[in-house]
Amino acid sequence: MNLINELAKINLDLWSKGIKLRIERRRELLNLRGPLPCSTSKGMLKDQRISLHLNADSEGLQEAQKMLELVLFQLKHEQFNWDNWSSKRIQTKPRIRISSSDAAIENFKSAFFADPIRKKSHSGAITTWSSAYLPYLRRLKSLELKMNCNLGIDLLNQTIESYSENSRSRQQCVIALAAFANYIKIELPENWRAKGNGYGLHRAHYRKLPSDDLIKESWLQIPNPQWRLVYGLMATYGLRNHEVFFCDLSGLSKSGDKVLRVLPGTKTGEHQVWPFHPSWNEIFELRQLGENPKYLPPINTDLNTTTLQKVGRRVAEQFRRYNLPLTPYDLRHAWAIRTIHIGLPDTVAARMMGHSVNIHNRTYHHWITRRDQQQAVDTALARQVV
Repeated sequence: MNLINELAKINLDLWSKGIKLRIERRRELLNLRGPLPCSTSKGMLKDQRISLHLNADSEGLQEAQKMLELVLFQLKHEQFNWDNWSSKRIQTKPRIRISSSDAAIENFKSAFFADPIRKKSHSGAITTWSSAYLPYLRRLKSLELKMNCNLGIDLLNQTIESYSENSRSRQQCVIALAAFANYIKIELPENWRAKGNGYGLHRAHYRKLPSDDLIKESWLQIPNPQWRLVYGLMATYGLRNHEVFFCDLSGLSKSGDKVLRVLPGTKTGEHQVWPFHPSWNEIFELRQLGENPKYLPPINTDLNTTTLQKVGRRVAEQFRRYNLPLTPYDLRHAWAIRTIHIGLPDTVAARMMGHSVNIHNRTYHHWITRRDQQQAVDTALARQVV
């Protein structure tokens, strides 16, 4: 099929769908033409042309269709801006593959970082965006280009289904895409959250967590005294990898209350944590950190030049380097289970861990259910008349 016939077919298809924009050929270049927002009269449309600076050939036509989809998306969501379609800006980036989600993702990112709550912890926001949103939005964009489909509920479903069932990635993808869909006003079905159900420590991470004895024995395997302190803090206080380096440790001093304050610049903001077991402060020799926090390894914590994610990665790398029989998050999960066994209220434990009660209950569902059932059994037995 020659270019003229191919172009006529595309424009006929647009007309049949009620779309008034067209791809037109002017000399040896392709443009978009149709009713577009008037730059001088807000809310008005007039017949205008966008110069795409694409060659009038099959390859250029494919790129023009992508650009048309992007314009239609921007018009639908009232995000069209002539500044983005100036001849200079388009000409500097010819023949790039454009997806209709590009503008939506960029606008969503801007809104994400503009949130007043996230502004309080910019470094935490960067880590959250990089780990909890960006990977799934990239997957969505990749599938959109690969499948040559439009941004909509079908593409969102395809993105979720590209992850294994009952995986943490699938659960996080559901959460990230729900926020994205809400922003671009795509209505989600009522059962949307159920698409990510099934993940939790009781299923995807349900394994025999390290015993207290194993945790103490593994500490002895670490030859470097500075990294032994990192390990001891994580085991005693259930800290995230990076939180070790962003704590007020003054409470560990001889006269201190042994309570740590995780600083505001971390992933989930400021919160306080109590030791479980308190005796581990002495076993892991943590008191010295109350006098001088510089006993910790010299890691770059300047968030102008690094990220929380990079700091956390250093900790995981050291665990692997020392060939420890557990992971940093094993220590955190073991701390959480310890609080359940001793009867600490879930709301308090969740607060100390820096996450919501819903996440806490879902992640530790198995042990919480066992505790509640055991309490009910103990109460019933106590009522028995011997």
